[in-house]
Amino acid sequence: MDKLKIAVLMGGVSSEREVSLKSGRAVFEALTRAGHDVIAIDLRAEDIAPLDGLTLDAVFPALHGRFGEDGGVQRLLEKRGLPYVGSDPLASRAAMDKMASKCFFISHDIPTPPFRLVTATMRWQQIEDAVGEITLPVIVKPLRQGSSVGVTKAQTLEEVATGLATAFRYGRQALIERCIIGREFTVGVLDGQALPLVELKPRQAFFDYFAKYQDTRTEFIVNPELPPATTAELQRLGVEAHRCLNCRHLSRVDVMLENDGCAYVLEVNTIPGFTERSLFPKAAQASGLDYTTLCDRLVRLAIESARAPRPALQAPNE
Repeated sequence: MDKLKIAVLMGGVSSEREVSLKSGRAVFEALTRAGHDVIAIDLRAEDIAPLDGLTLDAVFPALHGRFGEDGGVQRLLEKRGLPYVGSDPLASRAAMDKMASKCFFISHDIPTPPFRLVTATMRWQQIEDAVGEITLPVIVKPLRQGSSVGVTKAQTLEEVATGLATAFRYGRQALIERCIIGREFTVGVLDGQALPLVELKPRQAFFDYFAKYQDTRTEFIVNPELPPATTAELQRLGVEAHRCLNCRHLSRVDVMLENDGCAYVLEVNTIPGFTERSLFPKAAQASGLDYTTLCDRLVRLAIESARAPRPALQAPNE
């Protein structure tokens, strides 16, 4: 196969910098094993000046959070005409913004937990009324963060207040979402097709940043035991969520299966964790695609997309 010149972008400026460095190093090593000429670039500012003077066939952004998944780096790469792995700026921004994602899900009849948007300037009575409309317990989320950063579970109004104080560290808007009691899964979507399901089984009550990245007791079960029809439905919802945001190449869609059997889409991650032990590569491995081949395939999808641009993302009410 042809040898490509590829830049892997990692690190970045978000609260997910350390996770991004791990993803980037793993991608760098995989693409090197695949025989490509790869350069690893640790970004420390919201620009791509380190790419100046480089002649590249493609860029693999392994950047999580701000300037990685919000469309910022994608806009700059498009200005330079560089093929890159992942969704375009509009789809990236829509997926990163939890309120925007919810609007797209609703307009495409994709079930998602009831929610309310709250701001740092709202009166407490307004927030209390919003919580009452969706009922406790709730999940409190910053509007534009990934990797469960700043996310808390609230069983009481006092815990809602504490959770909002945490969420508002990352912006002046937050989402209060009904807590779905049941099983949590992730659906990897590769080139528009669903990968095998992965079930997340934390030992603690809530799957937060610690449970995701630091708690060695957390279990990740590939191809969990489910009725075939349920597996197919969760995979269908994952693909529909990916498509409604006009994502491309890859995404990881988080879904919940409530104890009564109802399924809900939580969010779409356009640049999921990408170490060899991360959930998306685990699912790809279960489909017969090893990590090195997966990274190589994504780069080639990026080059193909640059030759055949996709249509622009439409607003939810269009």
